[in-house]
Amino acid sequence: MKELVNKLKGDRVIWSFVALLALFSFMPVFSASSNLAYIGHGTGNTLGYLVKHLAHICIGFLIIYWVHRIPYHYFRAISKVALPVVWFLLLYTLLKGTVIAGANASRWIQVPFIGITFQTSTLAASILFIYVARYLSKTREENEPFQTSLIQLWLPVFITLALILPANFSTTALIFSMVIMLTFIGRYPLKYIGFIIGSGIGMLLFFLLVAKAFPDSRFFSRVSTWESRIMNFTTDKPDEDDYQIEKAKIAIASGKLGGLGPGKSVQKNFLPQSSSDFIYAIIVEEYGLVGGVAILVLYLLLLFRFVIASHKANTLFGKLVVVGLGFPMIFQAMINMAVAVELLPVTGQTLPLISSGGSSIWMTCFSLGIIISVTKKEEEIAEEQEEKERRKEALQRLIDKELAEEDLVATEKEPVYEEEGMYSIEDNSRNPMNAVLNK
Repeated sequence: MKELVNKLKGDRVIWSFVALLALFSFMPVFSASSNLAYIGHGTGNTLGYLVKHLAHICIGFLIIYWVHRIPYHYFRAISKVALPVVWFLLLYTLLKGTVIAGANASRWIQVPFIGITFQTSTLAASILFIYVARYLSKTREENEPFQTSLIQLWLPVFITLALILPANFSTTALIFSMVIMLTFIGRYPLKYIGFIIGSGIGMLLFFLLVAKAFPDSRFFSRVSTWESRIMNFTTDKPDEDDYQIEKAKIAIASGKLGGLGPGKSVQKNFLPQSSSDFIYAIIVEEYGLVGGVAILVLYLLLLFRFVIASHKANTLFGKLVVVGLGFPMIFQAMINMAVAVELLPVTGQTLPLISSGGSSIWMTCFSLGIIISVTKKEEEIAEEQEEKERRKEALQRLIDKELAEEDLVATEKEPVYEEEGMYSIEDNSRNPMNAVLNK
């Protein structure tokens, strides 16, 4: 185990927080999956869901380990190549996506020969953030005109968002908000950011108008759901989403300060999506206000560590990658918690690293691997500098030793002449040959 830990590079604090969140997730998932167990096979046995979650977490940590060993600047070029592939996957999902149990939106595709489902929008978000970071770091010094950025930056962004929007409005809004934040941090001109925000709102309104004109089209089937969720949030009209919120609030109120105890939740048997979208309510019910605040603090500490990692990055691309991949993770967690306590309408956002679900865990781990790779770069630079100093000192010691040995050998080999009497060739007489004759 010690050797394995020593092989982990990068920010050890980020590794620790991720491990804590992953370890904590097992008990809530094991407890909250009873609803799915009753619906699935009628027995209520959640052991299979626990094993499945364990497999997802293990694969996720393998992804972190594999990705963090890749130099992060490689993803600079990969994002440009991967973006068209992501568009194809999103289009395929939009046309022939599958619906998994407990959801009413086609957001997943089934991987051939494996039988697992994958949510393509999570991959699209990560690739898009890396692409935006790449563009901003490339044009920081070149100062490209706005018309060029419309084609090279905003056209790919809006294509990606347009392919996600029909099935998932909350993810689209989150991605767009994070892209705007990333461009602001990357010092993209504010007047252009304002224009882009206005254009995005205009495109959304146009989409809604088209949806009203063709209400029976499958591409606009989710629009009525969005409207009902917003209306029910602003009013107290009862429906399915209101039922979820009411059960979540009952669970939170039942938890009080210390909670009912691990596995003793009552509302998990009535709350839909209790192991994913509303798992935070089950956590508060079982672990109380103390457990809920502890999870919140862990995410905030992870956000603080992302800020430190971004500040320490030695390249602009590294700084923007940490912000672009790390901040959405934390904001998604905040949205999930806010929905559980009815601060926001129901969105369907999971709690990163805690909620059940394969693709969400894996893509979160993929983003974490890249972030740790950025911190690993700094660590390697420091190690190389220390190694360079050590080599320099060792070389200097070796040179000093060689010089000392040469001086000692030279001293030992210095010839010793016997005294043969005083002899001088200095001419002190009148006869210049006296010096030779005297000898």
